[in-house]
Amino acid sequence: MISEYFLMGVIAPSFLNLLHLLIGVYVVNARGSVMSLGFTGISFLTKSMGMIFFTWLGISIVGLDYRIYVPILTFFWFFSHIAEAFVIQHYMEQNVPKSFKELQIK
Repeated sequence: MISEYFLMGVIAPSFLNLLHLLIGVYVVNARGSVMSLGFTGISFLTKSMGMIFFTWLGISIVGLDYRIYVPILTFFWFFSHIAEAFVIQHYMEQNVPKSFKELQIK
């Protein structure tokens, strides 16, 4: 029973956010920061659909207790999302052209 909570509440959202992170880093490096912002908007929709899907799957199909499962799912979803944001921000800052960096006031 504990392994189901771990698989559905920790591994599944972390893996989905890892996939978004890999695609997001690729988009930042290959297409630039503006395209990455567009991907971030699309990512919001796909992550929301994933969250709804994992909630439905865990509660209705697997039969997990929602009082335990939903807090675990949202906790790991939130913190992996925050970690993803910092990594993407790091790559966006590295991808700024020199001419824009010279315009910044320090």
